Amino acid sequence: MRTEKEKMLAGELYDPLDADLVQARERSRDLCQDLNANRDKDQEARRRILIDLFGKGGESVWMQPPFFCDYGSNILLGERVFFNFNCVVLDVCPVKIGDFTLFGPAVQIYTATHPMNAELRRKQEFGKPVEIGSDVWIGGGAIICPGVKIGSKTVIGAGSVVTKDIPEGVFAAGNPCRVIREIVDGVE
Repeated sequence: MRTEKEKMLAGELYDPLDADLVQARERSRDLCQDLNANRDKDQEARRRILIDLFGKGGESVWMQPPFFCDYGSNILLGERVFFNFNCVVLDVCPVKIGDFTLFGPAVQIYTATHPMNAELRRKQEFGKPVEIGSDVWIGGGAIICPGVKIGSKTVIGAGSVVTKDIPEGVFAAGNPCRVIREIVDGVE
């Protein structure tokens, strides 16, 4: 029989009140609280917390607390990812983020979602993974919804709500987020 964690990571319905999942969320929230209380001058302690928190990439991520997440272990970062102040990642499914990707303040990434059926929603939830390529810039206040893929070298405008996949090399913005134009190499 599969564990609730295995179901969760597979994007299937699972019980979020499972004791192992509750314990894993408590661990993550304790690490986030330690991170958020940490002073900028204590970079060594901050780095240890980030390595413990993330599934991958804690050794090179650049973080401006506060930061909040569900598990942390399901967040897989490339090299030198940057999170500005007040970002939230609900990582019930994997969140994969490529190298040199930048998140403005208050960006939210959601993998968690809920059934439309009210009775089922009382007991179970599910998730859909999120993938964000390399060299992406997500503007402040943007929301990335469950199951979305964002291609490399794309820019997402501030305040956008990304509900569908966005290809690589474009500027996209709005609610719902849509491609505005292609990005051409050069200074803009």
